[in-house]
Amino acid sequence: MLPTVDDVLRLEAVRRGQPRVVAGGDRTGNRVRWVHVAEIADIAHLLHGGELVLTTGIALPDEPERLRTYIGELADVGVSGLMIELGRRYATEPPPALIAAAEENGLPVIVLAHEPAFVDITESVHSRILQDQFDELRASEQLHEIFTRLSVEGASTEEVVRQVAALGGHPAVLENLAHQVLAADAGGADASELLSAWETRSRAVRPGRRTGYDPTSGWLVTTVGARGEDWGRLIIDLGSPPSPRETVLIERAATTLALGRLLDRHAESVERQAHGTIIARILAHAYADPQEAAARARALGVPLSGRRLLGAVLRHRGPGAPPAGELSALAETAAAACKDARLAALVGVLDEGGPHARVGVLASLPARADVETALTEIATRVRGRSEGAVMAAGSVVETIRDVRRSFLEAEQVADVAARGSGARLFYRLPDLRLRGLLHLLRDDARVQTFVERELGRLLEYDAQRGADLTRILEIYLDSGRNKAVAAQRAHLSRPAFYERLRRIERVLDADLDDVESCVSLHVALLALSSVRWERP
Repeated sequence: MLPTVDDVLRLEAVRRGQPRVVAGGDRTGNRVRWVHVAEIADIAHLLHGGELVLTTGIALPDEPERLRTYIGELADVGVSGLMIELGRRYATEPPPALIAAAEENGLPVIVLAHEPAFVDITESVHSRILQDQFDELRASEQLHEIFTRLSVEGASTEEVVRQVAALGGHPAVLENLAHQVLAADAGGADASELLSAWETRSRAVRPGRRTGYDPTSGWLVTTVGARGEDWGRLIIDLGSPPSPRETVLIERAATTLALGRLLDRHAESVERQAHGTIIARILAHAYADPQEAAARARALGVPLSGRRLLGAVLRHRGPGAPPAGELSALAETAAAACKDARLAALVGVLDEGGPHARVGVLASLPARADVETALTEIATRVRGRSEGAVMAAGSVVETIRDVRRSFLEAEQVADVAARGSGARLFYRLPDLRLRGLLHLLRDDARVQTFVERELGRLLEYDAQRGADLTRILEIYLDSGRNKAVAAQRAHLSRPAFYERLRRIERVLDADLDDVESCVSLHVALLALSSVRWERP
C-alpha cells in the first residue's frame, strides 16, 4: 500500500525539517506514489499524479494570480501534496495567495522550518514505497500459494471461506445470486448478528464493478463465476476501505471458488454443500447456540425458529452407499421436489464418501401444515424422478435441539425399508411392523441367541457344503408357504424344491407343515437379515 502524506511526515528525514501543514490539512491522507523535486512553476504537464512535490520556491512567481494558477495546475494533475523549504525564498510563510489557493483546491501544503536534504527525503520516501510494494508482492505470493493449495486439494466451499476470514481478520460470507448464504465464517464475531436480515442488507449493496467496496455497509464485494456464468458473490465485512492485499485476497478466493466448481462437475452444488453442512453440524451438536444454526438456515431461506421440524432420509435400495454422483443427483432431486411442493427445507448429502452416506432433509413446516400431505407431495415428486429411492421420515419435533432425534429415527427406518421390497411412497416407524422392531433390536444379545437357536444348524450346513438351504427356506416362507409359487421364485422344478424342503426339515429337526414352527423360523430369518444388514 502506498504511504500517505501523514506517513511521510512521520519519517525521520522529514521530521528533521520540522514540518508544519499550512493548507489542506484535511487531505493529508492522500497517497504518495513518488517524490519529485521541482523549482519551476511550469511543472504540472510533466507530472502524472500522486507525486509529492518538493521545492524551495525560489523560482515561483510573485504575482498572486500566477501563484493561484500554479497551485490549480498541481491540483488538477492530482499531486498528493506540496512541500516547501523555508529560508531561501519565503522566510516564515508562503504567500497568502498560495495558501488560499491550496485550501480552495484541497491541496496539502507543508512547510519545512529547517533546511533538510531533499535527497534524504526522496530516498526515505522511495525506500518506503518500494518496501511496501515488496511487502504487497510477497503477501500476494503467499495468498497465491495458499489458494493454489486449496484448489489442488479440492477444498470445500466452507474451507475456502474459512481461510478468507482467517487471512483477512474479518467476517467472510459467500452468497448465491438470490442473496442466500452458502457459507459464512464470522471470524470470531457473533454469527447470528452477522447473518441477521442478510438478504435485505445484501440486496442494498451493489458495487459498480466486479470487485468493489461499499462505504455504507463497509463491505468489500466480488462476483464469483467463470466463463461468463456468475453464480454468487464473496463478501468481506471490512468496515473500512480495503487495502490492496485485501482486494487480492477476495479476488484470489473468488477464483478458487469458481475453479473448484468448474473442475468438480459431478459434485453436489454449492447450495447442497451449504445445506448439508448445517444439517451435519446440527446433528453433531456443533453449534454452541441453536440460534446460530437458525440464523445460518434463515440466511439460506429456510426458517427454523418457531416451526415444526421433521428429519427425513433418502437413499437407494440395497446394501452399501451408491457412487457419489448418484447420491448428489438424488439430493438435487429431493431439493427440487421440496421447492415444487413449496416446502422450506435444508437438503444435502450427509457423510459423503463414507459407508453411511445418505441424503438428509430437514423440513421446516408451518404450524398448520399437514405432515402426511407434505411428505406425500415430496415423495411423489422424488419417485417420479428417481424410482430406486427409498424415503423415510422421523417424528415431528419442535426445537432445533430435538432434530437429531428425528433424524436418528428416520435413519433407522430407512435402513429397514431399503432392505425390503415394499412400494410405499415413504416410510415411518409404524409402517415397518415386525421387521422394524427386529431391526431396532438387532444388537440385543437375546435376539442374536434366538437366531442361532433357530437357524444355527442350517447356517452351518450351508457353510460347510456350499448349499443354499437358508435362502430356500426364506423364499418358501416369504411365499406364504405356497410351494408352487416358491419353486417358481427359486427357479427350481417342484420335485427339486420339495426335496430341498425335506432336507431343511432333517437338518433343523422341524416340521415345515407346523404353523408355529414356520412362524418362529420366519421371525428368526427376519432377525438374521437385520443382524447381517450393513447400514448404508
